[in-house]
Amino acid sequence: MLVEDLAARLGVSVQTIRRDLGELADDGRLDRVHGGAILPSSVRNIGYEQRRALNGEAKGAIAALCARAIPEDASLFLSIGTSAEAVARALLAHRNLLVVTNNINVANILTANPSCEIVLTGGALRRSDGGLVGEMTLQAIERFKVDLAVIGCSALDEDGDILDYDPQEVGVSRRIVSLARRSVLVADHTKLQRSAPVRIASLRDLAGVFTDLPFPGPLAQRCREWSTPLEVAWPDGPPPAAAAEDGGPPLAPQIER
Repeated sequence: MLVEDLAARLGVSVQTIRRDLGELADDGRLDRVHGGAILPSSVRNIGYEQRRALNGEAKGAIAALCARAIPEDASLFLSIGTSAEAVARALLAHRNLLVVTNNINVANILTANPSCEIVLTGGALRRSDGGLVGEMTLQAIERFKVDLAVIGCSALDEDGDILDYDPQEVGVSRRIVSLARRSVLVADHTKLQRSAPVRIASLRDLAGVFTDLPFPGPLAQRCREWSTPLEVAWPDGPPPAAAAEDGGPPLAPQIER
């Protein structure tokens, strides 16, 4: 659904349509994309280009916050997804990194950092988004024990389960979480408004979460109980007393290796 088409069909202003779509997106009834909106699905992800356009400012703020917590002279795994790609862009000034990835887009982004060694896992290419999956990918990952894995997801439920659509992609994410010394999630608040059928892990299994807005109260409480730090980027700036809404203890200024 394009904003201009809806405005013309309904005989209202573009501003009215944008406001109404924003309210529907906040209620979880649709996903905003550049120039319009799409209906959410619990069994199929939205297209890659649409995902790239979705919440770009929030993803950039989350990525910058995550990058500040990553020390130089570290080894990382960056997963498939537009949030992981945003983290790659935020790491272009880091020195002496080793980055293992199954995301061709991440590898291409990091070629602009001459101080970053890049290892592309290999595997079956998913043309829709440049992801590499399958048995060859899993075999390559088995060779590494990185300091930190940075993963994304398609959905996050109220129980703290991290969800996605593709079982092969999920298999890679599960394995890297089990092998990395520490793992963190990068996910904007809209992931809490979506559902997906395949479970990656629980937030209790992670060293932290980077997001743009605080979690709802019950999930924030679970994070506190699990000692899973929640780092909030606040792309539009925090409201008064925002710190009281965060869940879990704070991460160290930089994630220890």
